Amino acid sequence: MIQLKTIDELRLMKESARLVSKTLGMLAKEIKPGITTLHLDKLAHDFIKDHGAEPAFLGYGGFPYSLCISPNDQVVHGFPNNDVVKEGDVLSVDCGVILNGFVGDHAYTFEIGEVNPETKKLLKVAKESLYKGIEQCIRGKRIGDISYAIQRHCEKEGYGVVKELVGHGLGRKMHEDPQVPNYGRQGSGKVIKDGLAIAIEPMINLGTEKVKFHNDGWTVTTLDNQPSAHFEHDVAVINGKPVLLSTFQYIYDALGIESDEEKAFQLDF
Repeated sequence: MIQLKTIDELRLMKESARLVSKTLGMLAKEIKPGITTLHLDKLAHDFIKDHGAEPAFLGYGGFPYSLCISPNDQVVHGFPNNDVVKEGDVLSVDCGVILNGFVGDHAYTFEIGEVNPETKKLLKVAKESLYKGIEQCIRGKRIGDISYAIQRHCEKEGYGVVKELVGHGLGRKMHEDPQVPNYGRQGSGKVIKDGLAIAIEPMINLGTEKVKFHNDGWTVTTLDNQPSAHFEHDVAVINGKPVLLSTFQYIYDALGIESDEEKAFQLDF
């Protein structure tokens, strides 16, 4: 059952989502060649705790870290470790917090130094598809409209859209109804209503859509070992329109990136 949220609840969810955003912005300053992902995990853990929240991923289903960090051909749910981040890598960082009883959960794929043009384009298109999906979060439309918009944008560029992993509802629990696939038919699925809060998260592969699930029970990689990109926002429907609870602006401020991609989805409430 979909748990529609009140405005007061969405305000609290925005605080949770924005703490994730600030954590990713803090990490953006630290992500560079030579650093280990385990060090990034500790930085995030301490930052979240220092802001009066709990890491939502730590212990969730037995997951042993505060971040999911997935380099290169890892799609999602990668374990932080002592491997060194290298020039030319891409690094998906997925973060969650629990604050005021609500979960914030979103992700960004970072470029490490100079990334090859083919991979750079993958990241660009995957992030564009996220906003294509968000545009469809309109009262009266359906979840399948979000899914279709993401799939169409990525597949027309020849990319593989991962089907085994999906976005999800969000609230007091990290995974609520409805599921939000990155593929589907227009006009299908649950009707979008005011108070809906979801995490939209395209997981897009440079090559095949097929993935491999590893024996650790978490790590997912592309079957052909080509790079994957993962971007995720927390989105609410307010007054019939999509409103971002999370933001990439802290990342952009840290990296000196100028962007107005979020402007259409901002609302003070």
